[in-house]
Amino acid sequence: MSAWTATARQAANLARFSSSKSTSASSSQAASLIHRRGLAGGGDHHGPPKVNFWEDPLSPSKWKEEHFVIVSVTGWGLLFYGGYKFFTGEKKDKKEEKVGEASH
Repeated sequence: MSAWTATARQAANLARFSSSKSTSASSSQAASLIHRRGLAGGGDHHGPPKVNFWEDPLSPSKWKEEHFVIVSVTGWGLLFYGGYKFFTGEKKDKKEEKVGEASH
């Protein structure tokens, strides 16, 4: 369907460009050469609009994709870092030396 739409747009642009060649007004020629942002607008939006994650923090299905990725990667990073710190925590020596005494 998208390829069909792109082909139709190209045909319309070609027809517009060729019709502007026959006219002698340079302003209409310049207007016909302005590039249209074909598929750069983000495409068709289906479903409910996406929101920032701080606007609805308890509904990840409504978040924007890039916010979902950032929050997910941050959460996984914290989980791995927390597990690392928990399982490799500071090893305390069994015998603690007293600060004031010198060992001989």
